Amino acid sequence: MTAVDAGALGTVLAASAVTALAVMLVAFAFGTARGLHRYVDVAWGLAFAAVAAVSWALAAGHGDDARRTAVALATVVWGLRLALHIARRGRGHGEDPRYARMLARARGNPTLHALRTVYLLQGALVWLVSLPVQVAVLLPGPLGATGMLGLGVWAVGLAFEALGDHQLARFKADPAHRGRVMDRGLWSWTRHPNYFGDFLVWWGLYLTACATWQTALLTLVSPLVMSGLLIWGSGKRLLEAHMADRPGYADYRARTSGFFPRPPARDG
Repeated sequence: MTAVDAGALGTVLAASAVTALAVMLVAFAFGTARGLHRYVDVAWGLAFAAVAAVSWALAAGHGDDARRTAVALATVVWGLRLALHIARRGRGHGEDPRYARMLARARGNPTLHALRTVYLLQGALVWLVSLPVQVAVLLPGPLGATGMLGLGVWAVGLAFEALGDHQLARFKADPAHRGRVMDRGLWSWTRHPNYFGDFLVWWGLYLTACATWQTALLTLVSPLVMSGLLIWGSGKRLLEAHMADRPGYADYRARTSGFFPRPPARDG
């Protein structure tokens, strides 16, 4: 592969895998001790931030310093914001219904089942999805037009996700809205502004690694996998199944885009 030192890339890939695994094992130990596996959702963002930090450190002397720092910092900011938001949202709550259902259906030891199907799987996904970050920190040239476009897409995605989360938190904090469906602000343009923001974040980070056709091809799996998770995997699909029977949700679904933002449909 041109532009990236193969030996340095191998070191970064291996260290990133160990880092993602270590974060998830710590989360597993903590979640098991507390009897709440929902803490893995906090570890998800922390693991991305940790992988980016380790990749940044190991890439010193190999990649362009400005690119290396910008890409790693962008990932850390996104990961820490997400982790902090999920931690605040879940404070004082019990087990996430998704994990409760999974453990109820588990055959054999439910704790080991959670380790295999939640923690280790998410650790592997962190490593795979963060490939553009691991590659981009090693690229020798400046960001260029494509890389700058990528950071712009990342910024829009981060803002979209953060604003959507903030709007939902304020809506749910009002007792008058208990049991109602959030259909205001960004939530009137898409049923999943937070997931759409994630989508933009990872397509943006992917663009920062597209310095050559080889690096573009190598890292394309990252945004494709993240898009699949958000739209058809554990994101939109599972959340909408959980919300399907809530009063007013069918009407909200009929007038609001399922993922990509668009003006809400007018009644009549």
